[in-house]
Amino acid sequence: MTVTATSVDESDGVQPRTAPESRGARLLRRLVPAAAAALSGVLLYVSFPPRTLWWLALPAFAVLGWVLRGRNWKAALGLGYLFGLGFLLPLLVWTGVEVGPGPWLALAAIEAVFVALVGVGIAAVSRLPGWPVWAAAVWIAGEAARARVPFHGFPWGKIAFGQADGVFLPLAAVGGTPALGFAVVLCGFGLCDIVRLAAEGRRTGAVRRGAAAVALLGVAVPVVGALAARPLVSDQAEEGTATVAVIQGNVPRAGLDFNSQRRAVLDYHARETERLAAEVEAGKVARPDFVLWPENSSDIDPFANPDAYAVIDSAAKAIGAPISVGGVVERDGRLLNEQILWDPDKGPVDTYDKRQIQPFGEYLPLRSLLDAINENWTSMVRQDFSRGSEPGVFTLDGVRVGLATCYEAAFDWAVRDTVTDGAQMISVPSNNATFDRSEMTYQQLAMSRIRAVEHSRTVTVPVTSGVSAVILPDGTITQRTGMFVADSLVQEVPLRSSQTLATRLGILPEIALVLVAAGGLGWAVAAGVRGRRAGDV
Repeated sequence: MTVTATSVDESDGVQPRTAPESRGARLLRRLVPAAAAALSGVLLYVSFPPRTLWWLALPAFAVLGWVLRGRNWKAALGLGYLFGLGFLLPLLVWTGVEVGPGPWLALAAIEAVFVALVGVGIAAVSRLPGWPVWAAAVWIAGEAARARVPFHGFPWGKIAFGQADGVFLPLAAVGGTPALGFAVVLCGFGLCDIVRLAAEGRRTGAVRRGAAAVALLGVAVPVVGALAARPLVSDQAEEGTATVAVIQGNVPRAGLDFNSQRRAVLDYHARETERLAAEVEAGKVARPDFVLWPENSSDIDPFANPDAYAVIDSAAKAIGAPISVGGVVERDGRLLNEQILWDPDKGPVDTYDKRQIQPFGEYLPLRSLLDAINENWTSMVRQDFSRGSEPGVFTLDGVRVGLATCYEAAFDWAVRDTVTDGAQMISVPSNNATFDRSEMTYQQLAMSRIRAVEHSRTVTVPVTSGVSAVILPDGTITQRTGMFVADSLVQEVPLRSSQTLATRLGILPEIALVLVAAGGLGWAVAAGVRGRRAGDV
């Protein structure tokens, strides 16, 4: 008698045997999602400046949604971490330009932990109806956490900061960086769901219309919302105009040792200001109402050093206009990164002390531990800077100018409160010489463009070594310098006093999205508990 392998009848309720999965197939099944997660993180990085490929963020999140959907928490943690590394390692490579790969790798590894935890949350809510909404809110909740901890947070890499050239940009004026980022991520996850449902329909021959409608809305609503918000973005003057001069004096050389050339840096900025003054006197350039110098343009304390005082005072008198000078000042035993308002007739009349100082750059957390690991790191920051406590708004020739010094531009609150304190335009004085010709300066410039739209203010970016720029309230860069050249920008810019919805709402959109994320996670956990209980019955 001959027995064949097909003698089992499926109609009897017994499923036919399936061949055991080979080791190679198992390995491939694990490697494909892992590779996809890492590569989609790289794709997200490529969407960021200096490239203008903002739209690549959408397929990046579509792939992330695909690899995380339905995963258990362990797999989601690993896949989320790979996505985070793929994104943050290349994005933050500038942090190791002068200090070596150790700090760069440590920062990326720590920040990627936040992305890994977000991956767990996305996987949990991926089983819920309308999951792209919940998942996008979870991502923004992760960004909110990264912007606050550890060491007062590190918001670099917010999705909004990669969208300065994108169609979603007007949403910054509606709900700030949280709303802008949420729209991008939601659209990406919506694309993922559309593809998934289309593939499912081909397999089963049936389309779940309700789920398909929700997926389509996830893509359409952010785009339609951004188009509807375009009328909120304007570069029209409301309080007249001002002629502003942005000075880029340059530095003797790039790198950390530019600090050893402090007097040269001060002289360079004074010289460029005096050169501009000569052009004004010759009628070649309009006379500025005020002048903006960058952060660290005078690392010699002019209050303690008469020669530095004399150099700045001479430059102010030459141009015949007040100057905002970036100085390093020691006062009452405290080291301060300070903007000094210098009047050509009265000298220094006002100051602003930087409030959001940079960990491991301007102060060292865990100093004793770091000293035990590598004395060179602690020697670079011999004395910690102290924090200021008040918003910086200078009145320059009757114009109220809000100040967000360098690193502060990455923090929502540090820019917003200058506008709520009456700023008619914003200045972001910066010093990027430490980071050579890396992408850092372009990433930071994009942040300033987002802030311009978010608060509907002209934003100037004076930088020691470039790129300095003038940005209109609609996010358009009208003038910019090169890198590591001495240059100046003079332009008549619009002044505005009205507040955008984003300015008025402040932190509320972010709180709302965090609550949405919490609600989705709570629903997912409750559904999981009910499912386990039902299985035990």
